[in-house]
Amino acid sequence: MSVTGSQNQPPVTVEGGAAMSPEDATVMTTREYLGLAWSRLQGGETGVLPVIGGLLLVSILFQILNNRFLTAGNLVNLMLQAAVFSLLAMGEVFVLLLGEIDLSVGFVAGLSAVVLAKLADPTVGWPWWAAVLVALAVAAGIGLIQGTLITRIGLPSFVVTLGGQLFWQGVMLWALGNGGSVLIQSQVLNGLTSSNLTPLVGWVVMLVAVGFVSVLTWRRDARRRSSGLAAPPVILTVTKILGGLLGGVALILLANTDRGVRFPVVGLPWVVVLVLAVLAGWTYLLSRRRFGRYLYAIGGNAEAARRAGIRLPRIRTLAFVLCSLTAGVGGIVYASRLRSISTALDGGTLVLYAIAAAVIGGTSLFGGRGKALHGVLGGVVIAAIDNGMGLLGVSAAAKYVVTALVLIIAVTIDAIARRNRPDRR
Repeated sequence: MSVTGSQNQPPVTVEGGAAMSPEDATVMTTREYLGLAWSRLQGGETGVLPVIGGLLLVSILFQILNNRFLTAGNLVNLMLQAAVFSLLAMGEVFVLLLGEIDLSVGFVAGLSAVVLAKLADPTVGWPWWAAVLVALAVAAGIGLIQGTLITRIGLPSFVVTLGGQLFWQGVMLWALGNGGSVLIQSQVLNGLTSSNLTPLVGWVVMLVAVGFVSVLTWRRDARRRSSGLAAPPVILTVTKILGGLLGGVALILLANTDRGVRFPVVGLPWVVVLVLAVLAGWTYLLSRRRFGRYLYAIGGNAEAARRAGIRLPRIRTLAFVLCSLTAGVGGIVYASRLRSISTALDGGTLVLYAIAAAVIGGTSLFGGRGKALHGVLGGVVIAAIDNGMGLLGVSAAAKYVVTALVLIIAVTIDAIARRNRPDRR
């Protein structure tokens, strides 16, 4: 939302799109900043609050029904379960921001895993890192093909990616051949989901990561304050940094708790580090780079973005490439956890869970609003439902029903919030 200022003192744009005069922007107190945040919340900018509230509610409910849910062993296992869902959902966020959809990510992930397993097989003899690079290149190439059909020819993304789902499933089945499965024998690749950081390394990685994010947060807020833009007061910036540190400490304490049965098992799983690294990379791309600003602009109003000089076909195609690339990472994690890839992969269910996770996490189906973090949080919610109901011995049918209800509630919240926003399209 823009506000017209005087010629000598132009309006200042603040976080969330609101605007205020330079005088007001430079004297914001903690109370005023919190008031601004509250007004944005009332206007429908709920952020991650609904999914965090939902996750807390689900956790309390399952803990009451089964006291093993919040044990260290089960929570670390929950993180492993959520990894694939979160990665696929983060990929889906890129196309959902455009108001598009990609129904092929499940089998794109599967085909990437097949390429990885074939090349890393001892009979072929490729090193694991080369197999990973080729698998990811195949996934990115699929995104390029589908994105080109959608953006250059003008075909609907629903149709193209639905066709892609069937096509890549067929290619995957053909590549697996009569055996129907390929084992992954590389210890490095299998260790991605079965190996853990040592307790000391886990602390070092956490402190380095939190320190890096803290420096970026402090510099960003300080730069906004020095420029006369609305930013959290120093006390709130410090609170955010301390909150991140406490969260990191809690994660490492949880992971370093012995969760073994026959022998000690401690440490943060490597796959959690991978998911957090992808989250950091995609968050930086969407929030700090020109590509991210263009993506939000196109999702908010494609015609206005075109008139502003943004090259829509290029940005939209790149979004589909990044979606498939992230799906390729998810496929590698999937194969690592099973130590194989087979025709049993249910790509259709994976893509539905990916879309559901992104929307449950807070990404809008209408485009223009979403973050990589939404995919991670939504993936955790999906995994928590599956994990908790598994502990209760509930049938698969009930799991689908409950997940569907959570998805419908999330979409309803999104629709209501969008209707309340004054800048809705």
